[in-house]
Amino acid sequence: MRCLPGLTTIWDLNMNITILDDYFDTVRTLPCFAKLAGHQVTIWNDHLQDVDGLAERLAATEILVLIRERTKIRAPLLERLPRLRLISQRSVWPHIDIETCTRLGIVISSDQHAGTPSYATAEMTLALMLAAMRQIPQQVASLKAGTWQMGVGQTLRGKTLGIYGYGRIGRAVADYGRALGMNVVIWAREASRARAVADGWTVAASKAEFFETCDVLSLHMRLNSATRGIVQASDLAQMKPSALIVNTSRAELIEAGALVAALRAGRPGMAAVDVHEEEPLRETTHPLLNMPNVLATPHIGYVTRDEYELQFSDIFDQIVSFSAGTPTNVVNPDVLASAALRRPV
Repeated sequence: MRCLPGLTTIWDLNMNITILDDYFDTVRTLPCFAKLAGHQVTIWNDHLQDVDGLAERLAATEILVLIRERTKIRAPLLERLPRLRLISQRSVWPHIDIETCTRLGIVISSDQHAGTPSYATAEMTLALMLAAMRQIPQQVASLKAGTWQMGVGQTLRGKTLGIYGYGRIGRAVADYGRALGMNVVIWAREASRARAVADGWTVAASKAEFFETCDVLSLHMRLNSATRGIVQASDLAQMKPSALIVNTSRAELIEAGALVAALRAGRPGMAAVDVHEEEPLRETTHPLLNMPNVLATPHIGYVTRDEYELQFSDIFDQIVSFSAGTPTNVVNPDVLASAALRRPV
């Protein structure tokens, strides 16, 4: 066993597997980590995006494990990784150059966890709603400063909770809202609205009415070409001055610059965000980190031991299947029939 700066451990066994961005050295402590027994595993705890640095780190890597979208895997890096055969992860893949992977013969496996919502993210959404409406961070800071209470919060019961996007997480948050006595309203694409009605939920008459009437509005959509910037400045301008917008999905769902401008204009009056356009966000002067009506967290919606066990169990199962010659959850299936498919070096 040997250690390197920013590195946890290396086990000298079989296939060369690298896990990036395991900030708190969590993965090797999970029960599912035993699925990698018999492989050589390298775990990095820091974040690196520099292509030269990553190329050096991953020079011997045959299987790359990604934690969500923390590291971007683009063509300039992929071209310098001749031994890489598989990228295994969970969820969406906007950070991976799929076309280049296919051309180079690299398989991408990514389970979409159909039917299993991220309850960790749904709970985080609820936590942000409660913390922002009750001003919990500000009240804690006030108490620590010796000034006791600093203001008066709002109760969630009886308020209108808007769920924008009716997927697995959106449905879970809607259930939480109903349990708290909130009036839940859904807005989404037409097919999702129909599904929400069939499930017994109230659907807004229009997008405009949705933004106008919600006391708390929570975004729950995947980011793609159709949803990027789907929340416009004009939508935010229709919200109540007392309203809260919550985003635990993706920052880019909101038109660039629109949220900061809207909060400065007073509609909506508050925001709680767990996602940011640039991650990791280290610029302490960023407006969202310095506005009194914003509660911002560092993309921790899915960051729980329970969620990690679920996610990495799937990720490691994909590695086991690939090692056995039967890849699963393949995002780029054309690569399996390609002459370019990489074989062991």
